[in-house]
Amino acid sequence: MKLSQLIARGAAVVAAVATIACSSEQPKEEGDNIPTTPINEMAYSPEATTFELWAPTADSVVVRLYDGDTLAEEVAMTAAEDGLWRAQVEGDKRGMYYAFQVTIDGKALKETAGIFARALDTNGNRGAIIDLERTNPEDWNEDCAPSIPATETVIYEMHYRDMTAHASAGVAHPGKYLGMAERGTRSTEGLATGLDHLVELGVTHIHLLPTADFGSIDESRPTDQYNWGYEPKNYNAPEGTYATRVDDPEARIRELKTLVKAMHDAGLCVVLDVVYNHTTATENCGFELTVPGYFYRMREDGTFADGSGCGNETASEKPMMRKYMVESLEYWVKEYHIDGFRFDLMAIHDIETMNLIRERLEALNPNILLYGEGWAAATPLYDEDKLAFKRYTYRMPGIAAFSDDIRNALRGTLDLSEGGFIFGVEGNKEALKFGIVGGVEHPEVDHTEEAWCAAPTQHISYITCHDDHNLRDRLEHLAPEATEAERLKMAKLGHFGVFTSQGIPFIFCGEEMYRTKLGEKNTYNLPDKYNAIDWSLKSTYNDLVEYVKGLIALRKAHPAFSLGTAEAVRNHLTFIENDNAAAVGFVLHDLEGIDTAESIVVLMNGERESVVFDIPAGTYKWVADGDAIFVKGIGRYDAPHGKIEVAPCSGVILIAQ
Repeated sequence: MKLSQLIARGAAVVAAVATIACSSEQPKEEGDNIPTTPINEMAYSPEATTFELWAPTADSVVVRLYDGDTLAEEVAMTAAEDGLWRAQVEGDKRGMYYAFQVTIDGKALKETAGIFARALDTNGNRGAIIDLERTNPEDWNEDCAPSIPATETVIYEMHYRDMTAHASAGVAHPGKYLGMAERGTRSTEGLATGLDHLVELGVTHIHLLPTADFGSIDESRPTDQYNWGYEPKNYNAPEGTYATRVDDPEARIRELKTLVKAMHDAGLCVVLDVVYNHTTATENCGFELTVPGYFYRMREDGTFADGSGCGNETASEKPMMRKYMVESLEYWVKEYHIDGFRFDLMAIHDIETMNLIRERLEALNPNILLYGEGWAAATPLYDEDKLAFKRYTYRMPGIAAFSDDIRNALRGTLDLSEGGFIFGVEGNKEALKFGIVGGVEHPEVDHTEEAWCAAPTQHISYITCHDDHNLRDRLEHLAPEATEAERLKMAKLGHFGVFTSQGIPFIFCGEEMYRTKLGEKNTYNLPDKYNAIDWSLKSTYNDLVEYVKGLIALRKAHPAFSLGTAEAVRNHLTFIENDNAAAVGFVLHDLEGIDTAESIVVLMNGERESVVFDIPAGTYKWVADGDAIFVKGIGRYDAPHGKIEVAPCSGVILIAQ
């Protein structure tokens, strides 16, 4: 079935979601008791603090106030409409902590900070009573993100600690929010590090690994541990690990806002990696400590479904979970000025919820960037055709998915059994072409998988991310006999494939300077020895850094590399026939009104010998080869007979004169 037919089949679903999205009221199912207004579990004023908790199955609920670790007051909450319990405590309680305790069928559950806590104590077991206005850095109300449409987006994925923990980063606050907010930081060799490096590189969006509070690290001794943070505990408050004062609930909020503002001031947008598909251990999570069994998908025997591979999977299709996800994301946009979200294991969430999220967030920011992993770790316990799998991306306009098609085609599959196109391996040509057109239907692409994007901006083009081996370690494992110079050419060709594709390009932190994780595949909890970026690599491999910078600059200079619509891709991108199994070429043509160039020729040779391509006869400006990229041109190339020889393992870009 063609994508156009699939889109028509899904149109009714999208239209129905759009109707729901226009209302603040969430859809209800029989038996659900859902508040129609946003829930605010703790609302502070100097005169009084009010509390509310959604616990429709509770017999009773109390809220306890703590002065430090000392219980100061216990207040019985009163049942209200729509499953809410409410209480009000008179007086100025700022600086105190609170916890709810729910009793069901005569059994008191463990205390919890609730599910909407916005400020926390150390390790997030209790909420903190704060005045959010006091967490705003100077000029926060004037903070303004750059307006960057999807067609101009270049994503850089990073972990706070990876970027700043190594002594060579030269930051005053290594591993912290404030460390990434610093300007003017330099390596021992005098080259820009941290935030200045990101600006210098030319990327537009900074993808921050999980930032909401997670349960993997004891925040009272954060420097002793490392974790990516894919174990969410409290979704609406920042993780304390990255704060300079873990015992100050306001500090972590203020410091994260300081980082966001610093990035906005530097011309960068901020994307948060969010993990709504599963939680930390259920016995420690507010979901299970307020309404047991509701927020998760449960098997008939009462055990937790595990499509996440992490012990549980959440149930986005349930009205309160859907409402929770939408309001949580809206809160991050409103309170922290976040510009986009990456959804971990997005296929566990249902399509209706994802489309509702898009509608609600676009109302706050028309340029909101939304993308995620179009797969699950195991089979989710829900109807497959209702879930946000990659193959249904066309049913979620404005939401993108990671393309394992172009990833695997370029570098090889996850199991390291065989390399891909950049290794000269046959059998990857059509998958690479599919990635080049941005995952949309194209008459010259004969990929085994149906086109899954309605627009190329739904296709995240990448070669590595935080998961799996990074590029250098993969190259060293699969090409041990190659010289380092040869492996660097392969790395350049891989980046070349990503940045010349029609999708949204994505790069993992440190790949531009040939970082290594010492051969480790999964470094989610390994120490800085494996994860921290040694900034001396930027000097050692500055040629690669400059190559990636050149690719980004070239993409920005030529809008033809990001045409934006499937129709434009089909009209303006034509492949060049070539019999070699690891050689691909294409022409971007008829670009009047799109680009300053008349046409652009892009050639990729993954073979270990030179390949001759047939190209349109004419005179060209040579802007890229396997070694260097110059937006203004390396030199001139005359092709009166329409032929060009491309060196082994390299890419060439020619612009018609």
